[in-house]
Amino acid sequence: MNDSREAAATTANTKSAPDLDLDLDAGMKKYRTELTGYCYRMLGSGFDAEDAVQDTFVRAWKAYERFEGRSSLRSWLYRIATNVCLDLLNAGNKRARPMDLTDQGHQATAVLNERSEVTWLEPVPDGRILPSSADPAETTMARESVRLAFMSAMQHLPAKQRAVLILREVLAWKAAEVAELLDTSIASVNSALQRARATIEAHGIRETDAADPLDEDQQQLLNRYVAAFEGYDMDLLTSLLAEDAVLSMPPFDLWLTGHDDIIAWHINQGIGCKGSRLLPTVANGMPAFAQYKPDPEDASRLTPWALQVIELSGGKIVGLNAFLDTERWFPLFGFPDHLDVD
Repeated sequence: MNDSREAAATTANTKSAPDLDLDLDAGMKKYRTELTGYCYRMLGSGFDAEDAVQDTFVRAWKAYERFEGRSSLRSWLYRIATNVCLDLLNAGNKRARPMDLTDQGHQATAVLNERSEVTWLEPVPDGRILPSSADPAETTMARESVRLAFMSAMQHLPAKQRAVLILREVLAWKAAEVAELLDTSIASVNSALQRARATIEAHGIRETDAADPLDEDQQQLLNRYVAAFEGYDMDLLTSLLAEDAVLSMPPFDLWLTGHDDIIAWHINQGIGCKGSRLLPTVANGMPAFAQYKPDPEDASRLTPWALQVIELSGGKIVGLNAFLDTERWFPLFGFPDHLDVD
């Protein structure tokens, strides 16, 4: 009789393989976006982040029968994702912005030098990395933590410090939870967090305004920017740029600062942008535009030229980040391969 009861209890408390599959499937679906956001913050590339999450799920499938439930499924998946990202970072994957690599350029002597050996810090659509939240403060923190300036500063952190900073400050994990995930002590986690904070502070992240959603003044500023750029009104554009605004154009390592040099660039080397159209989107918690410029071989078409990610501060534009690899960015953001001229 006792043997029968024990067998029945074991059967009741043991999930069948189909039940396990359903639990893991549900967990993958539930946590995919936030895991992608975590991996993006670790790696600086949306494409690498999605590959890392896929690798995480493959490893989870292979190990799920050994998952003993001593931690939540979410924590277990984060542990696997962290190991995937640490492997990639320890292999030397580091991303940069032009401002991290070269001295400030000047329009009169500007040379477009493409650094094919550099893996650039990449923009990403918000919807791929930021899960919806009912907590406004949590939403604001999530968007702030994927700004290009913050992401750039994190590239200077060792891999484990990067993980600690994200888990503690962005995702609000407790020190004990992070220590368990990283198989280390609470003291080590606290020490790593202090060193990470010091490094981030030393790199002096430029503060920009929250811009998703846009307030009325920001929307008006961007409307004026679109009117200035599409009309190629350089006087209006000058009035919208901060005196120390920065223009960058990956994959070229050139970057310019100050509205004088930026305007001079647009009316000289960048004159081919005259007649462009801008379509709005959002990237890294910031306003962005898909830029199409006139096709030099077909007057009836506009061809992709750049994904512009705009940084705002104090009622001015402080950053124009033009990502020129449109074959990579436009499909990711859901933009067509050309526009017809009206």
